Amino acid sequence: MVCLGNICRSPLAEGILQHKANVAGLKWKIDSAGTANYHVGEMPHHLSQKVALINGIDISYQRGRQFCKEDMLEFDKIYAMDTTNYAEIKRISKDAFDENKVDLLLNELYPGKNLNVPDLWYGTEEGYHTVFALLNDACEKVISKYAGTKIK
Repeated sequence: MVCLGNICRSPLAEGILQHKANVAGLKWKIDSAGTANYHVGEMPHHLSQKVALINGIDISYQRGRQFCKEDMLEFDKIYAMDTTNYAEIKRISKDAFDENKVDLLLNELYPGKNLNVPDLWYGTEEGYHTVFALLNDACEKVISKYAGTKIK
């Protein structure tokens, strides 16, 4: 799960998907990163943590990190939160970029629409609830799509 700062959207998406994978008994390794280094080492935004906890998911253990070329080699599937971050994943990955591994997360809900998950950085708590619901639905699709496969 990749967004700009790895502070709001991607930590929520990581937490939601990991929770769903665990409940389903899947041994998936879910991680998140940002294409920028603004929040390396920091905990997720306090509203991301609050909304996740309200929904029974603890993301307080996560720490921000920057996406790197090696992520393209390590992970089987990489979801970008928006088109700008998709382009940054491609730029950072350079010759390791594999378009078959990378997609926009909302394409799981709306195939081929290339919709962006709204950036929450300057948003209100209400926006975090809205984005949580959107990410939750997309992650549910990921689980149903890949439940029979081993991904990392």
